Amino acid sequence: MNSANLTLSRRALLKAAGGGLVLSVGLDGVVHAATEAKKYGGDAMPGGTVDNPLVFVSIGADGRVQIIAHRAEMGTGARTSLPMVVADELEADWAQVKVVQADADEARYGNQNTDGSRSIRHFYQPMRRVGAAARQMLEAAAAAQWGVPVGEVKAARHEVLHSASGRRLGYGALAEAAARQPVPAGAALRLKTPAEFRYIGKGQVRPVDLADIGQGRAVYGQDIHLPGMVYAVVARPPVVGGKVKTVDSAAALQVAGVKKIVDIPPFKGVPAFQPLGGVAVVARNTWAAMQGRAALKIDWDDGPNGAYDSARYRQALEASARAPGKVVRSDGDALASLAQAAPSQKLVAEYYLPHLAHASMEPPAATALVTEGRCEVWTSCQAPQAAVEGVAGALGLKPEQVTVHQALLGGGFGRKSKPDYVVEAALIAKTMPGTPVKVVWTRDDDIRHDYLHTVSVERLEAVLRPDGRPETWLHRTVAPSIASLFAPGVKTEAEFEVGMTAINVPYAIPNVRIEVGEAEAMARIGWFRSVSNIPHAFAVQCLLSELAHRAGRDPKDYALELIGPPRRIAPAALGDHWNYGESPELYPVDTGRLRGVIEAVTQGARWGRKLPKGHGLGLAFAYSFMSYTAAVVEVAVDAKGALQIVAVDMGIDCGPQINPERIRAQLEGAAVMGIGLTLTGEISFEGGHVKQSNFHDYEVLRHAQSPRTIRTHLVNNDPALPPGGVGEPPLPPVAPALCNAIFAATGRRIRQLPLRDQLSQKA
Repeated sequence: MNSANLTLSRRALLKAAGGGLVLSVGLDGVVHAATEAKKYGGDAMPGGTVDNPLVFVSIGADGRVQIIAHRAEMGTGARTSLPMVVADELEADWAQVKVVQADADEARYGNQNTDGSRSIRHFYQPMRRVGAAARQMLEAAAAAQWGVPVGEVKAARHEVLHSASGRRLGYGALAEAAARQPVPAGAALRLKTPAEFRYIGKGQVRPVDLADIGQGRAVYGQDIHLPGMVYAVVARPPVVGGKVKTVDSAAALQVAGVKKIVDIPPFKGVPAFQPLGGVAVVARNTWAAMQGRAALKIDWDDGPNGAYDSARYRQALEASARAPGKVVRSDGDALASLAQAAPSQKLVAEYYLPHLAHASMEPPAATALVTEGRCEVWTSCQAPQAAVEGVAGALGLKPEQVTVHQALLGGGFGRKSKPDYVVEAALIAKTMPGTPVKVVWTRDDDIRHDYLHTVSVERLEAVLRPDGRPETWLHRTVAPSIASLFAPGVKTEAEFEVGMTAINVPYAIPNVRIEVGEAEAMARIGWFRSVSNIPHAFAVQCLLSELAHRAGRDPKDYALELIGPPRRIAPAALGDHWNYGESPELYPVDTGRLRGVIEAVTQGARWGRKLPKGHGLGLAFAYSFMSYTAAVVEVAVDAKGALQIVAVDMGIDCGPQINPERIRAQLEGAAVMGIGLTLTGEISFEGGHVKQSNFHDYEVLRHAQSPRTIRTHLVNNDPALPPGGVGEPPLPPVAPALCNAIFAATGRRIRQLPLRDQLSQKA
């Protein structure tokens, strides 16, 4: 074939890339075929996906089915939902199912990095195939035993039936023979139709850990106890990149119960998942270790970040946002439109959001045992394979010489994807071979030494037409990047960060320009629940409310008009070539689904009704992690500025609803978390030191501040759609919906977070 004569449409190029062929345009302008297809979703992740039933399912002679859960459990329900999918396709009786947590082993189980709202998104179909294959192997074993065609037998409710003869065999009686059957694959697999589901989508399966959690039997990383175990706490540099100049440990060694002092070297190069370094105190119990740490006399070298000051840094971010930045999307001619517009046509707004700490209810903890060239770890970790590799690298071992056992996580939110605390435990345990060492982080440690959610300034400028619609949209986003963890000299947000509600706004606006400004990271920046969607959605959704008010329009009507009619937009048409790592063919931006969640929450909140004096309704919405979410918040503000959250309506369209109970729980949790972050969430720096230390000055939402009512709306349960994320998408709309509600109630615009006492101050 003459490649010079090959002409393909843009759509054909996308379809070819998704169907096993990658085409690229060479320097000669000719389209060339590449040897490897571009991978998306779970197949593009380290370890990929695995759908072998012999890996995930085992059946005992008594009929008990054991299903492996290979993802971490931190409240999202992954440890229940994925085994539930297997059990449904397997036709297993859930009462006879035992779920067992996998150790870290991506070569065996596929990717185990439980973040990015990927568990269902990436493993729903593989786990269906696991269950279906196991079911068919049981059917084949029964047919062979009875000497009948396999098409005459059918698995149902934990046994295989031969209707013609009335014979039946339980799963336990068939298990051994079934395990010897070939594993069906590809076209030989028969998946259930949605009408045949027994558990999927029903919302009737209780979380497998619920009873243990409720009765105090559940084991988290902080609960690990091994015979002969000792405890350690670490005095870490108060400034990221700092190190010990001198240490006097004499007084610490005199504390009753203290056994040893261990130096931990500072990290080299970029932080990645390395420990910060410092001095560890090892003792017979946690209290003795903490008292020993308090007795240490350490002189610190604060290093290059010792001058980090939040007030000055904000000024630098604002200066960057007010200057031209790197252009990442340009439709039409936004600069010319802005230059030609009269001041009365323009709206300019700057939004500031501070650093945030994850503040999981369970601070990090890890227990390590080093013996004869091996290391065994027990911990709560979102990225167990990263823990394996981090420990192996720090101890000079091969990954196969490291075992990581996974416990329940008492919250994660992205913090426990960074296993620096696991490596700390291994380094200390190396100095005490044969003795298990448990490293405990206190709440103060957790707040002061977190991988923080980024601080940012978002500057938006719009030009309005006479009808109030925006003619031009300019968004400059400035924030230190997560990429600074892994590479030196990073000063702008990465493609994946800009692809979170900044570049990919699907609005009918002729002139759109998105720029990123420079900001140097002076702390460890890490992913946090919903990541850069938080600042970007806050700015974008607040500005939409401002534009609607300027135009004298209802915010809901204005938003729907700006979104336009239902249509499916290729992400690349919005400048988004990342698309959360998912296929643009499977996951286009669907404005009809976005409109659907807006309609659901506004209907639930009875949008447009007459409200009492001092009350207001606020709307916000977002597309993130392949799902569509929206929130309406109702507030009441009295004459003194006291705020009450009256009600919150949360809606999501995540495609097929695999476990509705957990979806509703994530919506409710996001409402509470988002309100707390909006009201009081802030980490700030002075002299390189984090100023906050515990829940008295880094507050989580108190019961009295919580919404009186949270209503959840699950929209568009379409089994034909690929699944979207659930854990992270509900969070971004909460803060802008709350601030838009405050404006509706008071006329006060909130452009910086946290809210704190802004309402009690004079305008």
